[in-house]
Amino acid sequence: MRIALFGTSADPPTAGHQSILRWLSERYDWVAVWAADNPFKSHQTPLEHRAAMLQLLIADIDTPRHNIALEQKLSSFRTLETVEKAKVNWGEDAGLTLVVGSDLLSQLPRWYRVEDLLQQVQLLIVPRPGYAIDESSLETVEKLGGKIAIASLIGLDISSTAYREHGDPEALTPPVIAYIHQEHLYKCQDATKKRFQLC
Repeated sequence: MRIALFGTSADPPTAGHQSILRWLSERYDWVAVWAADNPFKSHQTPLEHRAAMLQLLIADIDTPRHNIALEQKLSSFRTLETVEKAKVNWGEDAGLTLVVGSDLLSQLPRWYRVEDLLQQVQLLIVPRPGYAIDESSLETVEKLGGKIAIASLIGLDISSTAYREHGDPEALTPPVIAYIHQEHLYKCQDATKKRFQLC
């Protein structure tokens, strides 16, 4: 069984995350996604809200996919612990592929026990606009034992950060926007009034 492991900060999850999930679901037997706390980032929104928004994002995929699931129990501060949980869940023989954006490639060597992690998973790098995949970063990860594939998908030119900073509604799906309003999450600056408001 080929399983894609896709943990994301999802702060908030965007239409870009949704397009990645759709693409993965066409290529893997199972796509496990969860909201994660990245030790290299600061997060505005509690994990339970980010997980709830991811669930809405999955449910809103236009072509129903029965091989994508929110697997929030996999969430851990350390990816190695996530992989250990995945092996308990799907068995030692499951083919695990860890999906990461190209923006994380340079961070990978600093991850907890990265060499142990890379022995247990394949890596799939999803190119993101503005984050070129450079050869030196690839070589560094490969020297640590990384088995790397690069996705043929190019991520959408939208990001959670851009939404948080500018409130661009095009970045998000309608159910996620509705949830944000319902729960009064995020604030963005109204440039005309120079004050913060709920997006």
